[in-house]
Amino acid sequence: MIVSWNVTNACNMYCDHCYREAGCKAEEELSTAEAKTLLEQIARANFKIMIFSGGEPLMRPDIVELVEYASRLGLRPVFGTNGTLITMDMAKKLKTAGAMGMGISLDSMDKAKHDSFRKFPGGWDGAVQGMENCRAAGLPFQIHTTVMDWNNHELEAITDFAVEKGAVAHHFFFLVPTGRAKSIEVESLRAEQYEETLTRIMEKQSQVPIELKPTCAPQFMRIAAQMGIKTRFRRGCLAGTAYCIISPRGKVQPCAYLNMELGDVRKTPFDEIWKNNEVLNTLRSLEYKGGCGVCEFKGACGGCRARAAYYHDGDYMAEEPWCLYHGRKG
Repeated sequence: MIVSWNVTNACNMYCDHCYREAGCKAEEELSTAEAKTLLEQIARANFKIMIFSGGEPLMRPDIVELVEYASRLGLRPVFGTNGTLITMDMAKKLKTAGAMGMGISLDSMDKAKHDSFRKFPGGWDGAVQGMENCRAAGLPFQIHTTVMDWNNHELEAITDFAVEKGAVAHHFFFLVPTGRAKSIEVESLRAEQYEETLTRIMEKQSQVPIELKPTCAPQFMRIAAQMGIKTRFRRGCLAGTAYCIISPRGKVQPCAYLNMELGDVRKTPFDEIWKNNEVLNTLRSLEYKGGCGVCEFKGACGGCRARAAYYHDGDYMAEEPWCLYHGRKG
């Protein structure tokens, strides 16, 4: 199981698509002591993969200490970062502390497009330098790309770049209109592009030695099965079933893009929220509506619950809107 914690709202970038609307540090972010208690509760809930995210997680002063503590608890610490703060010294410290992998954002092979999207001159070069520092320190890294209509044609080229740089994986994050991303909703892919892009990614998977993984595009499970491509993944949308996210102030959500506060870890232990929350248990029921409810791939795919909620007035169990396979029965 996977949990993501936005360790801080502070960020050195101001990205167009940020679901957390990061920039400045938030008031009342969890202290080091509170963070360690949270990590203990996460381990107690039997989570294994601990994603340190943000904002920009490397802007949190105690981040190395927290990685070391998570590792001692038996968690697998990994990161979602823009990469620009991964100096050689930081890469070595994270490696020594027990970090197992760094997810570094790269959204275009065109430096100007990447930097414009992230509102940070030099962001592309900084991200690539961060990758090179990880590789030199022996710290595994992967590339994360937010998929938009303007960079859709570049995905295979970015994958090739990932292979060239020594990345272990390339993960594709399909835009969900949450936070600042609501202002660029028109740039997200629609059903036909969505299907075609996922098919291309699965085709590319058979051509490269690294893992390719679409995120917030759970239909890739169906498409892989239809194409006869084996994947280690068991399910597309993990929201509430094997994944959730925690805000800098300790608020629990089903996923990064499903903006529903389910509990506060300062008031209720995380493991109790995870076990008992009504929304999470509803998501685990798989009792979806519309085409998702009758689809033969309901168990493997699940549709994007955050996208369903956005386009159906908050109904997170509604039909996924960007799917061409709706209503088919096994």
